[in-house]
Amino acid sequence: MAIRVALEHRTSYHYYRSIMLGPQVVRLRPAPHTRTPIHSFSMRVGPEQHFCNWQQDPHGNYLARLVFEEPTDHFEVVIDLVADLVVFNPFDFFLEDYAENYPLHYEADVLEDLRPFLATRQRGKRFEAMLAKVDRRERRTVDFLVAVNAMVQEAVKYTIRMEPGVQTPEETLTIGSGSCRDSAVLLLHLLRRLGIATRFVSGYLIQLTPDHDAVDGPNGPEEDFCDLHAWCEAYVPGAGWIGLDPTSGLFAGEGHIPLACSPEPASAAPITGGHEVCEVEFGHHMSVRRVTDAGRAGRPYEDAQWDAIEACGHQVDEVLNKGDVRLTVGGEPTFISSKSPDAPQWNTAALGADKLIAGDRLLRRLQKLWAPGSVLHHGQGKWYPGEELPRWAYGCFWRKDGEALWNNGELIADPSQPGAHTADDGARLLAAIADELGLKSELAFPAYEDPWYYCWRERRLPTNVDPLNSKLDDKLERKRLAQIFEQGLGAAVGHVL
Repeated sequence: MAIRVALEHRTSYHYYRSIMLGPQVVRLRPAPHTRTPIHSFSMRVGPEQHFCNWQQDPHGNYLARLVFEEPTDHFEVVIDLVADLVVFNPFDFFLEDYAENYPLHYEADVLEDLRPFLATRQRGKRFEAMLAKVDRRERRTVDFLVAVNAMVQEAVKYTIRMEPGVQTPEETLTIGSGSCRDSAVLLLHLLRRLGIATRFVSGYLIQLTPDHDAVDGPNGPEEDFCDLHAWCEAYVPGAGWIGLDPTSGLFAGEGHIPLACSPEPASAAPITGGHEVCEVEFGHHMSVRRVTDAGRAGRPYEDAQWDAIEACGHQVDEVLNKGDVRLTVGGEPTFISSKSPDAPQWNTAALGADKLIAGDRLLRRLQKLWAPGSVLHHGQGKWYPGEELPRWAYGCFWRKDGEALWNNGELIADPSQPGAHTADDGARLLAAIADELGLKSELAFPAYEDPWYYCWRERRLPTNVDPLNSKLDDKLERKRLAQIFEQGLGAAVGHVL
């Protein structure tokens, strides 16, 4: 369940006299690639007499260019945004095959685009020593990123640093502490030296108090909190830009809202611009409040909320009863074999050795009880993401008036007794149906496998692998690929009317 929050960010400059401001550039609008849903965004600027032009910089970041024609003694920017903090899995991405393992080598066309995000001139004894400690043995790219991110988090003690600018990696390692932007720059140059394109990110970090105390480790913030924050994003082919927060040692989550991403920190500063020489008083304030906080597993509904839900349900019942609306229970009943109830096919596996046969037997028993003379249909069911083949589905169809649609049940194939029918038998059947319906014979035509697809699949196999006896990890794909090559790509596999 999402927690909707409202964030206010106020930045103010009060000058000791009226002065002329140069163009001011504001980078405080959520970036296009943020994974946290943003429901609304607004920016108020003082003084009101100004011109505002929204632009996008060379890196795709939103920026507002403000121009003031009259002298002023103040400058203020107020950001209001409403966001849904929906928990997402930061590891929910796919990688290109060649990027699955580190060391990572970018393809030539991508490498040219990533040149600015691979540039580094950082040197120093401590930086080089830290770089030498990185385990560069081949392993999963994700595991490598996790390890380097945690390495920086352990090496740098977080501190709030009000001084302007960013420490060099050598300075941060010498002091042993730094702000979020200092840790981000250290991680950025480490990853670049390790061959991974990385960019600097300036954004908002929203942290809410947890529903319960942690079983181990720190509990997190004692009250809802937000602030400007800095982290990194590494580019991995297939996944795109992946957020890494070296301050916490974690991947970026729903509380990380990127505002500006660039090769160097200076290009991601929240507000930049010039003005006449003058003393200035700087003010900065941020706050976050929960707009809606729905019940969830970690924080169930309270008694008063349950009472309100139950009262609403009774009101709905009254309306339905008055309208004589009668409800029945639908859905998908689940059947489990009494012979082997703990087998995977009756618990977690989509398919199994006995499922098809047991399902057909149940369907025929129900047909005799409820719909004699009906037609049984064996067809394709749901096809879920990640599964090699669609599920199968059995259907039973009949007429309300009792008129039989099918008289000879023996003509419906029995899955437990597979026959020796071929595609030629299917051709004769469709030709007979077409003739019975008075249709042209050419409306029944053969269907073939896609030869180009299977030629491509065969080319992807290692040179020492026989397509008829390949060692593919996927059992179903291995069986299907062998069957296709055995029967030949030129053979008809079915017919269509």
